[in-house]
Order: sequence, then structure tokens, then C-alpha cells
Amino acid sequence: MKLIVGLGNPGKEYSTNRHNIGFLCINRFAKINKISLDKKQSQARTGSGRIAGNDVVLAKPQTYMNASGCSIKLLMQKHNVSLEDLIIIHDDLDFPLGKVRIRKGGSAGGHNGIKSAIANLGNQDFTRIRVGIGRPQIETLNKDRYIVDYVLGDFSPDEKAILDETLQRVCDAVLCLITEGLSSAMNKFNSSAKQPGLE
Repeated sequence: MKLIVGLGNPGKEYSTNRHNIGFLCINRFAKINKISLDKKQSQARTGSGRIAGNDVVLAKPQTYMNASGCSIKLLMQKHNVSLEDLIIIHDDLDFPLGKVRIRKGGSAGGHNGIKSAIANLGNQDFTRIRVGIGRPQIETLNKDRYIVDYVLGDFSPDEKAILDETLQRVCDAVLCLITEGLSSAMNKFNSSAKQPGLE
């Protein structure tokens, strides 16, 4: 059983925010694989199916970003999923929009959803798909407030063309992780030269 979690905030007002790119990826992956996200369990909206002979559960925690780990832990317990079979998709300010990076383990890097997951699981050795949203270049004393406004803002029209390609790339990466494993997926998807919107 693979548990694939996209991070975001519940509610219509957040649905197209940069911070919700994890939810957007799960929505796209579910649609491609004809999986309905119609269940409510373990403080998440979930859907289950079978992909290339593998049982999968897709999940969008409904706890708000800062408490995502509570839902992830409950889902892992409910479905008897090991740390090896957990994949978390989340936004990353340190990468430009369009860049996708797969890694296993490491710190939260300032991401509150990942911070919550590590705290609740007591372990950081899970697979993440980091999806770039870009970091705004700002010259202001109130930088933290500006960053919050940025991640909770919607993608611009220019960004949406890159976003569409990025969502597809993440879906391809998830499928590769499921069918071929971590090493193969990292080799195929961590090369920035092939990523949308990047030179």
C-alpha cells in the first residue's frame, strides 16, 4: 500500500493558492487515474485505487497546513502503511516555479506541513516531492508577512501555463515512484534541464 499525500489548506478560499500545489497535484493524479477523492477519514479527504498492480491511497489533509502531520499519522495507522511507502507532495519556496525535486529524508526546510509530519511521525526518512513556487524578491522590513501573503496568493496568468506542465510532471514522478522506485524516479526527475519553465 502506497500513501500519497498532498499538502495544502482546506476551503475554497485557499484552493488555488501557491501553498496548495500539493492538493492540486493530488487532484490531477486522482483525475488521471480515475480515483474519486470522496471519502473522509483520519482528518483527510481520501480516495483509493490500484495503479500498475499497486494499492494506493491518495489524501489531502483537512487539518490546515500546520497540523498536517496529525492526519498523516492517522492515515498511516489506518492503512498500515510503512514510512517507506509514504510520499508527501508540497510546495517549495527555494525552487523556481516549474522545478520538481524528489528526495528522501532531510529537514523540514522551514515548511510547516513537513515540520508537522516529522514531529508526528518522529522520523524524517520519508519521500517528498518538492514542487517549486518561486521566492519573491523583496526589499521590505516585514519580509515574513510578505512571504505569507505570497504563498497564500493565487498563481498569476503567466504562471498558470507553467503550472499545468508542472502538475503533469509531478503526476509522472508519482507514477515512477510507485512502479520503479526512488532511485529511478530521482534519476529521471531531478534534472532541472528537463523541467517546465526552466532553461
